[in-house]
Amino acid sequence: MSITVDLGFFDAIQASMEAEATVKDSIRASVRELDRTNRNITAVLNRVHSSPKEQVPALCTQARIYFSDIQTHISELAGMVPVNQYYKYNGLWSAPMQQACFLATLCTYLETERLITVEELEGFFAVKVDLNNNITDFRISIEEFLHGVVSLTNELSRLAVNAVTSGDFSRPVRIGKFLKELYSGFQLLNLKNDTLRKRFDGIKYDIKKVEEIIYDLTVRKLVVANVETAIEEDTSVSEA
Repeated sequence: MSITVDLGFFDAIQASMEAEATVKDSIRASVRELDRTNRNITAVLNRVHSSPKEQVPALCTQARIYFSDIQTHISELAGMVPVNQYYKYNGLWSAPMQQACFLATLCTYLETERLITVEELEGFFAVKVDLNNNITDFRISIEEFLHGVVSLTNELSRLAVNAVTSGDFSRPVRIGKFLKELYSGFQLLNLKNDTLRKRFDGIKYDIKKVEEIIYDLTVRKLVVANVETAIEEDTSVSEA
């Protein structure tokens, strides 16, 4: 009697499925380490909300130490992803990578009060940012970078509130100016990613929150009405 179904076909499929499961398990293990390091950095940078502004540079220096661990995790991930299969596995690490991009962006802002550059982000992680949407090897996608930048706006609106509590009345003014410039930059983009576009729409609420803080400070004469003058009167982080 002739064989109508070659069981070897199913054996080959099972072997392929097991090999893929092994790759995914290895990636998930490395992603857990990346996520753990993200939490360590977050714990350090969260202290800026309750620390005097003079301590912020030291906190950023402490946070930067952990970014070498992130470089290690990313290097491990890059070695696990099969050639030309980046997008197949990207969903396993995209969320913690977005968080890492946010933390690097926040650290840079706290040090310089400006937006991080692509080159600086690449320096944090020792991996290239994909600007052409043509990933063949391991890169940071432009969507992951932009998600990190959007997350910065929410964190800065929170910082504006806590800065007032600690008596740093000029910081909300500087944050407000930065967020408006950032929002203007995002408006130049034709965002195709639905999630990213929805998050971008939320930036205006962060701006409104900061504007309300600035209005209250101005009414109470705790800051001057002219925003540019307020910024010039305060010694910025980048000039320290």
